[in-house]
Amino acid sequence: MKRRKILKSLSTLPLIGTLPFQSVNLTTTPLKKKRDIIQELGIRSFINAAGTLTYMSGCIMDEEVVETIENTSRHFCMIDEVQDKVGAKIAEFVHAEAAMVSCGAFSAMTLGLAGILTGLDIRKVEQLPHLEGTGMKSEVICQKSHNERYNHAFLNTGCTVVEVETIEDVRKAVNEKTALLHFLNIQTNEGKIKHEEWVALGKALQIPTSIDIAADVPPVSNLWKFNDMGFDLVFISGGKAMRGPQSAGILMGKKDLIAAARLNAPPRGFTIARGHKVNKEEILGMYVALEKFISGDHEREWKTWEARIAQIEGALKDLAGITTKVVVPELGNITPTLTISWDENIVKLTGRELRDHLRAGNPSIEAGFGGLPLYHYQAGSDSVDPAIAETLKGANLIRVTGWMLQPGEDKIVARRIREELSKATTVKS
Repeated sequence: MKRRKILKSLSTLPLIGTLPFQSVNLTTTPLKKKRDIIQELGIRSFINAAGTLTYMSGCIMDEEVVETIENTSRHFCMIDEVQDKVGAKIAEFVHAEAAMVSCGAFSAMTLGLAGILTGLDIRKVEQLPHLEGTGMKSEVICQKSHNERYNHAFLNTGCTVVEVETIEDVRKAVNEKTALLHFLNIQTNEGKIKHEEWVALGKALQIPTSIDIAADVPPVSNLWKFNDMGFDLVFISGGKAMRGPQSAGILMGKKDLIAAARLNAPPRGFTIARGHKVNKEEILGMYVALEKFISGDHEREWKTWEARIAQIEGALKDLAGITTKVVVPELGNITPTLTISWDENIVKLTGRELRDHLRAGNPSIEAGFGGLPLYHYQAGSDSVDPAIAETLKGANLIRVTGWMLQPGEDKIVARRIREELSKATTVKS
């Protein structure tokens, strides 16, 4: 239209002030109350002073992650395109050739090994986990001290795990069936072979190497440390310190192996990992969580954690028979951790009883038990492997961390622990 016609057509429209307008009294319009489904169903919500345990739902997602999940839920996207775009960005962040969002670290382990076994051969992808007669490899080698329950992720592919202890053991164990040399970071100090030696063995023997760092950030540098070191595959959880979706993780590593892993992953429906679905909201939420974690003020965050622990420790200092000690785990769950123990002759309480009292209180609080590595615990309970159950029988200590506490909750935790210990103390300060 020419300018004159546009002006003429506009002149025929009523002025804004003459348009009919229905007034709304904003001061009296009731706001819709948000549904509290947790309260409605009677599900126990609690203050988390224990850490990023899966059976305690891991972490509370960052607000921007939640917003991302909500906003992207209103759009249709092709899952492979989402993985392509997000994977490329993640790979840049973590110094890897390629990456993908998996259904947790466990899923990353299964997918990573599946990719090694099948390559880009669709026929082999369809045959897993039935390896006999396929020509696919069938063994994963790891140090004896690194062979813990999460290695079941490898068994899901049909492979078996072979335990070794020395470099010479590795050389003897390697054969035409060997698919992978696997390393568990949190057990580094328990094994005789260290990271660099493990990578060197893999390169010398021309066998891929992998490392499980599921709960091993912070420090943030661990996100790229092991890619830089030369591991072919790295597995990590997303719903812990990074505060991404609890059901998400990251598989990162060599480009050809990630491509093969993707072939074994959803949305394809003919694979062993069809049940490992990660929806677009989780993939994009995990990307935002990683982006925010890497760019975060980690020094400030650390000081916040220290202050929370100091608040709790300070509340107990004058109690008779109480001993407190702050440590920072060296390899995993690397945050200031407070161990509270007591003289059983003065405080008539076991660690389990204290935890039960805290759990049953209002508000409910979950504390850690005994300071054992998290993988010793049976999922969903306080029970541990039978072989070490006696170690904890009647143990007079609990463990508390501050990194999953929300602002102000450290004061509540401090008050409640003090109350319960004071009630059980036979000698008053």
